[in-house]
Amino acid sequence: MVPTNYYVILSAILFGLGVFAFIFKRNIITIFMSIELMLNAVNLAFVAFSQALGKLDGQVFVLFVIVVAASEAAVGLGIIILIARNRQTLNVERVDLLKL
Repeated sequence: MVPTNYYVILSAILFGLGVFAFIFKRNIITIFMSIELMLNAVNLAFVAFSQALGKLDGQVFVLFVIVVAASEAAVGLGIIILIARNRQTLNVERVDLLKL
């Protein structure tokens, strides 16, 4: 049996890597992947605490987070493909669709 602390530490490391990539990367795909990494890190923590407490509430919440992440991925990738086609770049600093 693996202690809950290990899962929480792994979750914190994954979340930190996601935040680091979100802040310092300029590619839209990399930023999108870092957001997904942060969501999965939170899911890991929810499942670890749910298992430690012996309740299913955390696992049910993880199911809802996975559904939201899947819909976010579908809509987000659609927007990213549209931006890539129109602007011929995925650099965040060069994408200025909302500016007049």
